[in-house]
Amino acid sequence: QVTLLESGGGLVQPGGSLRLGCAPSGVTFSRHTIGWFRQAPGKEREFVAAIRWNGGITKYTGSLKGRFTISRDNTKNTAFLSMNTLKPEDTAVYYCAASTMSLITSSMDDPQYYDYWGQGTQVTVSS
Repeated sequence: QVTLLESGGGLVQPGGSLRLGCAPSGVTFSRHTIGWFRQAPGKEREFVAAIRWNGGITKYTGSLKGRFTISRDNTKNTAFLSMNTLKPEDTAVYYCAASTMSLITSSMDDPQYYDYWGQGTQVTVSS
């Protein structure tokens, strides 16, 4: 049984930074694709970023590129989402997801291709 555990969420002031982590149990990331999605209150879930574990190819939703960075640490078997210059509109529950495949770029933002999902971690940006 594969589970994903997100970490690093919390309350931060506008302009601040957070780093979210996504660590699996039951699997070692190898040919996976790891994605981050978020869902704000009253809104649909949206794609944030994804990384292909083998090779490190990344994809971002356009509006977040430059403020958010997705990365992976092979030694820790953990994916990270570094979020800078946070804005109140970034407030959401952030979900980590893992696909067992090295997704092609055009599929990396489609939740239907992800096999495992974490429980989510709350990020609140407020003064």
